Amino acid sequence: MAVYDLEEQEQLEELKTWWKQYGNLVTTLATIAAVVAVGWQGWNYWQANQAAQAAMIYGAVEKAATQHDAKQTRQLAGELIDKFPRTAYASMAALVSARVQLDGDDAKNAKAQLQWVADNAKDEALRDIARLRLAAVLVDEKAYDDSMKVLAAPASAAFNARFSDLKGDAFAAQGKVAEARSAYQAAIDDLAKQPDLAGQHGAYRALVQVKLDSLSVSSAKASKVESK
Repeated sequence: MAVYDLEEQEQLEELKTWWKQYGNLVTTLATIAAVVAVGWQGWNYWQANQAAQAAMIYGAVEKAATQHDAKQTRQLAGELIDKFPRTAYASMAALVSARVQLDGDDAKNAKAQLQWVADNAKDEALRDIARLRLAAVLVDEKAYDDSMKVLAAPASAAFNARFSDLKGDAFAAQGKVAEARSAYQAAIDDLAKQPDLAGQHGAYRALVQVKLDSLSVSSAKASKVESK
């Protein structure tokens, strides 16, 4: 029994010595771990709360858009951008609002909202959608150089064909047949590489092919006119 007590005392002394050396470090690490855990929980709660509030406003944006209320849609989208710019809801609301503004012949506000998404959306697909729509508006306005600047940066693989197609539209509108033909062909080639599970690529590819074929017809007619 005495031997057992002695062993216990030795272990206790070793523990005391160890604690003197490392006790403060252990306490500090434990405190840090607790603070991190509480902070992580708080961050998750804040994120969830932000998303919930943003979702409610986005629902109001969609409702206003359905009612074709351009002013209300724009204001609510602006509120989302101001309060919750990091959420996907802000970018989606700006896209919805831009469409409504265009329907109301307010291209200025539409372009501003599309530009915001192109510059600030966290999701690459949303940025590409915004760039496509912004470039399309600029093509309609005959601002071809500006549209090309918007389309200049590389797009994600899913949008490559649509970027090339729109470039083709811009070139064709300017009478730049060779450049338009090259752009349309690039779109067709890219679509051919992508899986077409729902048959959508096939239909779209056919549409771009029609544009490409029409260039040849227009070019032939122009040549006949010039020869006369």
